[in-house]
Amino acid sequence: MKKVTLEDIRTLAEKARPQLWKDAKALGRDVKIYLHWTAGRYGQFFDDYHISIDQDGTIYASTDDLSGTLTHTWARNTGSVGVTLCCCYGADTADLGDYPPTAAQIETMAQVVAVLAKALWLTIDRDRVLTHAEAADNVDGLLPVGDEYGPGTTCERWDLQYLGTDESPEWTIDYDDPRTGGNVLRGKANWYRNEWRK
Repeated sequence: MKKVTLEDIRTLAEKARPQLWKDAKALGRDVKIYLHWTAGRYGQFFDDYHISIDQDGTIYASTDDLSGTLTHTWARNTGSVGVTLCCCYGADTADLGDYPPTAAQIETMAQVVAVLAKALWLTIDRDRVLTHAEAADNVDGLLPVGDEYGPGTTCERWDLQYLGTDESPEWTIDYDDPRTGGNVLRGKANWYRNEWRK
C-alpha cells in the first residue's frame, strides 16, 4: 500500500483511462466505480481494491495501475475501479459495530469518486458509480436476473447500504431512498465535483 493524494488519484486515473474504457467497451458497457468497505478494522488493508481509505481519511493505492483487474466485485471487475473504506469489522444490518465508517472516510470517498469520475469521463450516477450492495442487487441491470446476492436477496454483500450517519441512519433496501449509502455518497461526490468547477 502506498499513501496517495487526490492529485495522485487523478494522475493514475488519467493514465488508466484508455485501457479501462477499452476493457469496458469490450463488455458493452461504460467504466464503473465500485464502492466498498473491507469488513475489517481501521488500518487493515486488502489488495482486492485499487484505492483504500483509512479511518482518518488517508488514501492508499494498492497498485500504480488502476486499469488492472482486481477481485473486488463479483463478475464486474474488468474495466472498473474498486474503492474501499477500511472499516465495518463485525457490522450487521442493525449495528455497524466498533469500526463504523467515519465522517473523514465518507467525505474522502466522495472526493475520490469526484476525482475518478472527472478523470475517467464518467457521470456520477447509479449506472456508473455503485456500492457493492447495489452491484450485488444488480440495480443497474448489468448481470442476468437471478445472479443477485445483495440486500434484496441473499444479503451476502451489503457494503455501504447505510452509513450510520444522520444522512444515512438505518438499513433500507429501497434504492430510491435518498438515505441509502450509495445515494448519499453520490450526492456528496457530485457536490464536490460542482464545487471544484467554480
